[in-house]
Amino acid sequence: MAQISSGNGCLPPSPKMALHRGAVDKEEALRMEAEALARLQREKRNTVPSPSLSSSLSVSSGSASGPTSFALATSVRPEKDLIFFPESDSKKQDDKDKFGTINVDKLTNEELEELLLDDYVVTKPHPSSLSASYPGGHVFNSAPFHQSSWTPSLSRPSSSNLSTASRLQPGAFPTPHFPNGYNPTMATFLPPRQPHFLAFSTVPPRPLLFHSPAVSPEMAKLFDKIASTSEYLRNGKSSGTDMESSNKSLEPAPPPQPAVPPVDLPSMSRFEWLDLDPLSMRRGDVEEAAPCPPVGEGQGSGQAGDPWDAVLQDETEGRDRSAQVKMHPRRASTGNAVTRSQSLSISETSSQQTQNKQINKGNEKVLSKYPTLQEKDAQNLEVNAFCEDVANLKSKFVHSDLSTNPGYVLSPVISQQDVSGESSSSVKVSIEIPDSQQPVTFTCDVSSSVELLIIQALCWVHDDLNQVDIGSYVLKVCGQEAVLQNKHSLGSHEYVQNCRKWEAEIQLQLLSQCTMKRDLARTADDSALIDLEKHLGQVERPFKETVTRQGIVEYLEVYHNQIQLCLQNQSTQYKIVDQVIQAVKNLCCALDEVETPAITEAVKRLRHAVNMPHTRSPKVRSNLFMYADAKSSSSLTKGKQSPMEDSVAILTNAVYQMVKLYLRSFCPTSSVTLNTDSTENRDCREASGTTDHLQFTLFALHGIPTSWVSSYEKYYMTCALMHNNRNIFKPVQSKKVGTYKSFFYHIKWDELINFPIPVAQLPLEAMLNLSLYGVLNQNAGGSPDSNKQRKGTDLLGKVSMALFDFRRPLHTDTFELPVFLSRKRRLLCLWASVQAAQTGRKRNLAERIILQVDFPCPTVNVLYVAPPVSSYVTPQIKETLDPDIRRKVEKLCSHTSLTRADRQLLWEYRHHCREFEGSLARVLASTPSWEWSALGEIHSLLHSWPPLSPINALELLDSKFAETEVRTVAVSWLESISNDELTDYLPQLVQALKFERHLRNSLVMFLLSRAQSNVNTAHYLYWLLRDTVQDSQFGSCYEKVLGALLCLCGGGMRAELEKQTKLVQQLGTLAENVRQAGGSSRQAVLQDGLERVQSFFQKHTCRLPLSPSLVATELNVKGCSFFNSNAVPLKIALVNADPLGEEINVMFKVGEDLRQDMLALQMIRIMDRIWLQEGLDLRIVNFKCISTGKDKGMVELVPSSETLRKIQVEYGVTGSFKDKPIAEWLRKYNPAEDEYEKACENFIYSCAGCCVATYLLGICDRHNDNIMLRSTGHMFHIDFGKFLGHAQMIGSFKRDRAPFVLTSDMAYVINGGERPTIRFQLFVDLCSQAYNLIRKHSNLFLNLLSLMMKSGLPELTGHQDLMYVYDALQPQTTDAEATIFFTRLIESSLGSMATKFNFFIHNLAQLRFSGLPSNDESILSFSPRTYTVKQDGRICEASIFSFHKRYNPDKHYTYVVRILREGQTEPQFVFRTFDEFQELHNKLSILFPLWKLPGFPNKMVLGRTHIKEVASKRKVELNSYVHSLMRGSLEVTQCDLIYTFFHPVARDDRMEGFEGVPKAQVLPQSPVSSRVEGEVKLSVSYRNSTLFIMVMHIRDLVSDDEADPNPYVKTYLLPDPHKTSKRKTKISRRTKNPTFNEMLVYSGYSKETLNQRELQLSVLSAESLRENCFLGGVTLGLKDFDLSRETVKWFKLTAGPY
Repeated sequence: MAQISSGNGCLPPSPKMALHRGAVDKEEALRMEAEALARLQREKRNTVPSPSLSSSLSVSSGSASGPTSFALATSVRPEKDLIFFPESDSKKQDDKDKFGTINVDKLTNEELEELLLDDYVVTKPHPSSLSASYPGGHVFNSAPFHQSSWTPSLSRPSSSNLSTASRLQPGAFPTPHFPNGYNPTMATFLPPRQPHFLAFSTVPPRPLLFHSPAVSPEMAKLFDKIASTSEYLRNGKSSGTDMESSNKSLEPAPPPQPAVPPVDLPSMSRFEWLDLDPLSMRRGDVEEAAPCPPVGEGQGSGQAGDPWDAVLQDETEGRDRSAQVKMHPRRASTGNAVTRSQSLSISETSSQQTQNKQINKGNEKVLSKYPTLQEKDAQNLEVNAFCEDVANLKSKFVHSDLSTNPGYVLSPVISQQDVSGESSSSVKVSIEIPDSQQPVTFTCDVSSSVELLIIQALCWVHDDLNQVDIGSYVLKVCGQEAVLQNKHSLGSHEYVQNCRKWEAEIQLQLLSQCTMKRDLARTADDSALIDLEKHLGQVERPFKETVTRQGIVEYLEVYHNQIQLCLQNQSTQYKIVDQVIQAVKNLCCALDEVETPAITEAVKRLRHAVNMPHTRSPKVRSNLFMYADAKSSSSLTKGKQSPMEDSVAILTNAVYQMVKLYLRSFCPTSSVTLNTDSTENRDCREASGTTDHLQFTLFALHGIPTSWVSSYEKYYMTCALMHNNRNIFKPVQSKKVGTYKSFFYHIKWDELINFPIPVAQLPLEAMLNLSLYGVLNQNAGGSPDSNKQRKGTDLLGKVSMALFDFRRPLHTDTFELPVFLSRKRRLLCLWASVQAAQTGRKRNLAERIILQVDFPCPTVNVLYVAPPVSSYVTPQIKETLDPDIRRKVEKLCSHTSLTRADRQLLWEYRHHCREFEGSLARVLASTPSWEWSALGEIHSLLHSWPPLSPINALELLDSKFAETEVRTVAVSWLESISNDELTDYLPQLVQALKFERHLRNSLVMFLLSRAQSNVNTAHYLYWLLRDTVQDSQFGSCYEKVLGALLCLCGGGMRAELEKQTKLVQQLGTLAENVRQAGGSSRQAVLQDGLERVQSFFQKHTCRLPLSPSLVATELNVKGCSFFNSNAVPLKIALVNADPLGEEINVMFKVGEDLRQDMLALQMIRIMDRIWLQEGLDLRIVNFKCISTGKDKGMVELVPSSETLRKIQVEYGVTGSFKDKPIAEWLRKYNPAEDEYEKACENFIYSCAGCCVATYLLGICDRHNDNIMLRSTGHMFHIDFGKFLGHAQMIGSFKRDRAPFVLTSDMAYVINGGERPTIRFQLFVDLCSQAYNLIRKHSNLFLNLLSLMMKSGLPELTGHQDLMYVYDALQPQTTDAEATIFFTRLIESSLGSMATKFNFFIHNLAQLRFSGLPSNDESILSFSPRTYTVKQDGRICEASIFSFHKRYNPDKHYTYVVRILREGQTEPQFVFRTFDEFQELHNKLSILFPLWKLPGFPNKMVLGRTHIKEVASKRKVELNSYVHSLMRGSLEVTQCDLIYTFFHPVARDDRMEGFEGVPKAQVLPQSPVSSRVEGEVKLSVSYRNSTLFIMVMHIRDLVSDDEADPNPYVKTYLLPDPHKTSKRKTKISRRTKNPTFNEMLVYSGYSKETLNQRELQLSVLSAESLRENCFLGGVTLGLKDFDLSRETVKWFKLTAGPY
């Protein structure tokens, strides 16, 4: 039966009323209200307050006899209650006598505390936390007070099963009346037996008005007095613990519930009008029904404040500080603390305001009660030291220095050689000048400096340049917020290089420094304070801390409250002990289920002590309550104490030791610090002189998933000492144990692990690696055979720790280490719950597994002292190496893997290795030992070594080199790298931070210093750090670095990064919603989401994460769409903030990890820069991609580009098997012959670059939707989800079978037709040259990939992935051998049908997305645009006029179509091929599936196709087809497809078809039988007594007939009478321009012998039915060659003797 509060004055139920408890109708309720109002009037007339009675109001009973005070209060407060309970005069007199003699002014704090702690109060617990939001006071005669939070929840029954405590005696507490009707005498829990309530069944909703009663000065004074006492404040805290016994369940206690009888839930709706406690409502209902006006508004000045504010405010603020903890419980809620309702608004008196200020001060020092929570430790000291370093770094960069604080983006500079073959190249530059209507346009050399351009532009606006400061002007890039760098040449800027690549105009804008927008600059207002957590609010973390230091305070308060109750209530200790244990359990649960052995033993002792005889010691009990630090238990065990008090003291000490242990590992320090230093003043000794062995106790693993209990039978640990990724000593394995359960499941070893190695032999950077393995339970799953596929053990997790901290003492204390779990032997963070989600219930993301490891505590500290610093002198090398040893050493210096003998040899000749580039890493890897005694020699060698280039220094930052000095020197060598080049290697440098042993290191300071001086560096470093924060193992370290970056970069840069973050979050939400929506509703979801993103741009502009130079002002909603792929990425069109710039198009993708795409694109970009620096421009398309969070990111869209699939399917679903689609598509967009040739040249160069790059990186999943082509001919690849040889599989079928994608339609464009030409030889040479250039930098790419192995990429995890790149680079081979190797790869790829079949399968899979193109796409392959009948005019007549033969690019026939349009007297002639007519018919069939179209001629012809007879026959058939088509329905004849087909294109204007015969220069020339033509390209080299003849290419061969020959090459070394020197190549079929790239080897010949020989080379054509035909030859005297170097040359073929 539902119950309501009596705070509105309800009468006790009479016997008559008891018969009608079930229902009270509306009339009865109104009658009762009227009767109560009349009684209230009478009572007011009969009651006259006296001074003594007024004072008694302030101290009236807080017990069940509270109605007396209620009656007296009614005489002095406004009329408000509708129903009132009168009290007897005797009861009033008793209360008056009880408190009438109390003089508040003379009452001291001790006396008041004695009064509050009177025995009859102590034995009957009182409420510790009261909610002043309840709209009525409770007046119960038998209302017990429970020591727990008052959280009334009438919507559900209580689970408490405790008996009710005895009633309180009168006079224990004063009874104030609050404005909302609350009375402190009300019970925090409703009584189990029937109270004096009225039961209402159906009452219509109507508001109840409660007016605030006046509080007398005496009453307020007493409240102030109570509030000033420590016991009042302490008793006012919420215990937050359920009173339910916990010994029957090892799970945490559920949230505490009020002790009310079962309530009829449906009946609650009848009493919603009573405005019950908002805490029992839903959150939304509370906020809607109980708004919180500002304090003081709407209240009279004479109204008193809430005297419980002092208590609840302190509690509420503590709750607020730990709100995050309450929102993310670990298992279940361990306590439901009462928060202050916002429905109460009271204006405070001056005394109360003063009181609240004092309590706020106490709140600021809430942790001062617990010095343990403030104790400094090594981790916190390191953070403080790091902050000091960051502050010092910030002071070095003055905000007024424009060189380091420009406030705008500098356009990146890329150094490259001029590849035009001339000394300089000219470009056209257009410069916009302020106040000038027309831009200044002129031509200049790309080698001209930017300053020269500024001077030339200023000449147009200034007559005398002597009066102008040239340095105060800059050239801004139009369309970007970036400026050119004045000290560099024009052609070195990336923007200018891209303009030259796309043949676009170079558009710049002249601005002065004072007019430049410097919104990203640091200012003087930027705070000098370094707060690492201040700016990390929007950072997404992989986990959240389960508890903070402030949150632990709450759990300790709960624990102390329970301890106080336990010691004060000896009669019920056996019950309250369970609550003490539950409080300890809740604390352990909040601390990631850590349960130390001291906790376990103390709990057992406490359970045993509760049944022993008791002795009272109030003084000790008070001391115990005040005890907050618990550094030792000696103060609690002195004197005469009961076993119970001893047990509590021991338990308290164990609790605080556990808290200290946890905080030392995971929780950051509070903002309030103590002056005390926790460093113990003990003697120290050097580690180098310590012979003690390293040992520790492997104790237990806490917080394991429950799914492990059933999945694994035993568990064991392997313990290894590691340095430089190698074992210092053989790993030690622990014993195998099972799971245990005390409070929670855990794995307990309690085993001493001893490494028989002295501490003196441990390097400073030594790491202790612990790996957890689980032995599978073979009977898991209910069947013995259920785990047959998973026999053996699973690697469950790993954890590492440094043996020496940043101050270099050896760890000798107890540590709690987080374990990072993995699945299937992969190192994944346990917080991701991958395995737990697979085998059982998914764990909360905030949960961790904690490993407890105990180190012995020696009597003295072991301190690592570095060896003495000596002067490093470069050793003088007197002796010279033997040539054979020198060659061997040089060869070893280029190897990546060395044997033990190789390392010994390198270390022996280490001083001779300094002349070999890149040898330092091999020498250091060959160091015999890194012990303290060997460091002197290593450091001497390191400092005397010639400085390495920044690229080579990157290798020393790998995990293989952990020594601090080595890494510091490597960073010093990085200082010479430019900011633009540094940006290319930022991902690897950010990952290298994982290999630093401590937060304070030279690498992080180097990165932060560069970010201070360059906007680009700061921008990309922010997004890289933000992404790596997701790393569960190293995320905490990256958080601190990211916090330092945000403190350094200034307010303007921070605001810009925050805007980018908000934009990314909104786009991520939109992309996910579109992805999850159905196909039909996606467009509507997209439009709704775009409106929200548009509202973001209405407030401010925003730079894009892709580049800080791209600034957008709004969305172009019409240009936004989504792609029809599995991830459903969004196409976002943005309006450029620069009106001179073009629209910005990007793709935003969710559901895919873009970090791998970033890495692949970075490698391709570095390859392109290497090629450019060597003078080879392969026209590579570099586009930007950035990961903005877990499985989401942004990709730049390349304009005017199309996927290869869309190009091929224009010729049908089998278009991937045809040869002409790409060529025809390029011709459509490049109709002029010179434009088409330029596009083909771009295709040849870019295709060569793509082949080399995709092969070296092992890019797989290369279907035709992942290859794109620009209209300018540039080919590029996208979507790098598979790389390093991890091929895409369809079942057991490997989709990627060719080394790289090179199909016949690509070869058709390269050759300019179906037959091989010299252009294909150019393509092969470009591939070979590009391949060999990258091979020279093999170490660079291997180092970059090695640094990324810890990044978490799924396909870059181990040595085998690096070996793929190593094998692809072939670093040990010569250039000639590499050229031959890559030529074979080209042949293999070109001859593979698997690639075409893969394209065809993908075309079939994408048929659901097929159909006619959208309006912005062309609908015919040969027409770049769509045309309509309105544009061209209606066609009256169309017929086939004639046909003509053409030879460009191959022999074919073109049909002349005569068209007569309405209103025209002269017909038009257009030229269409048979394939184009067939394309028209196929697309008409798709567009009009229900119409019966005329039959199309059959394409299949027996015999030769391109002959006159076939063309004549097709002319008649096509004419009939066109005639029937144009007589069809108007819907068909006037569609856009018909009019686009007959619209003239550029080739129709040249009228080439009317010549009737091909051009003379195109016709093949038939040679005279005695005439030989052609050239052969040879590479001749000699080494190791071997002559190498590489036959590369032959061009322009001729034969007796017009048929293409089958050439091959045969060589002899003359004189050779026995023909033993015969060598020959393979046969190249049907080509006049064959490519061989084959090596012909002659071994055992000295140079003297070869100088007397001649090389005879003959080119023959292999014939099957006759003798081989001689095509030409050449005889070369070897004495004319310089055999000491390679000679590559073309030689003319002659008709010499054969």
